[in-house]
Amino acid sequence: MVDWQRNLTKEKRDTMIDFQRPQLSDKPWVDELLRAADYRGCEYNFTTLYAWADAFDQGIARVGDFLVGHLCGALGCSYLYPAGRGDVAQAIRAMEADAAERGKPFRMVCLTPRHMEELERFFPGQYKFQADRDGFDYLYEIDRLADLGGKKLHAKRNHINRFMENNPSWVYEDITPDTLAECMQMDREWYRRAMVREGLEEEPDLGDEGRALRLAMDHYQELGLEGGLIRVYGEVVAFTMGDPLSSDTYDVHFEKAYGELQGAYAMINREFARRVRERHPQVKYLNREDDMGVEGLRKAKESYYPDLMVEKYAAEKV
Repeated sequence: MVDWQRNLTKEKRDTMIDFQRPQLSDKPWVDELLRAADYRGCEYNFTTLYAWADAFDQGIARVGDFLVGHLCGALGCSYLYPAGRGDVAQAIRAMEADAAERGKPFRMVCLTPRHMEELERFFPGQYKFQADRDGFDYLYEIDRLADLGGKKLHAKRNHINRFMENNPSWVYEDITPDTLAECMQMDREWYRRAMVREGLEEEPDLGDEGRALRLAMDHYQELGLEGGLIRVYGEVVAFTMGDPLSSDTYDVHFEKAYGELQGAYAMINREFARRVRERHPQVKYLNREDDMGVEGLRKAKESYYPDLMVEKYAAEKV
């Protein structure tokens, strides 16, 4: 039972949606409904739902042939737009009734323009919308990231050339269960170096992202994750991992590289794009997720000139 359910009476809980923390055993039915919805937003991915559940006090449930979710973030507690097939208006009414039973305002987050159009068609004039720019996902054509062609990406090609010149021993490998421990060790070292740069003396809190990464690594095979790493003189200096998101989009969940190695980030980005293209020829876009409003991260993502943005909005009853 998630935290926001604990203080409710049994009578009320029995009449509400039975949200539960995502479990690995939920993956088959969740994946089925997500495939039917075919959304490109990174929230609509089982790995995201599972690995970030603690960070957002998140619960999921099935309402008819729809996946519905409840999470708590900067705006307070909210619902995800239903994902599945059938009468979406009925699923939204069920979520509205659930919020009313809890005595909470009804709010949905991570809505795309497509979702807003549907909501306005089914419930005209009943909702107001607010953009969440920090939550917009960056989508790139996979061929551009794999080949780095054109004038705009000239600087990325230069970074990669410097990396290869300075690190002639570099090799790219697929992540396997046997190499996950090395990636974990590299991540710990990445955090240690960050601590030194910031002048911190105590072990830093790895934060929500660090905990989500460790959970994903602990269940790498069960989640169906794929990943790649780069070695220099046998040492892991960069790694990344992701999994399919929709019929034409692949989600890159995590990426780490030693920033002091010029071109290391550009190199792991390019090599993994090539590997995904080889394994999943139907993929057109890589979703490299949002920038969380972090200035440096936004600058890095914009430097690759995204082809599309998955715009995200919150919807509240008027």
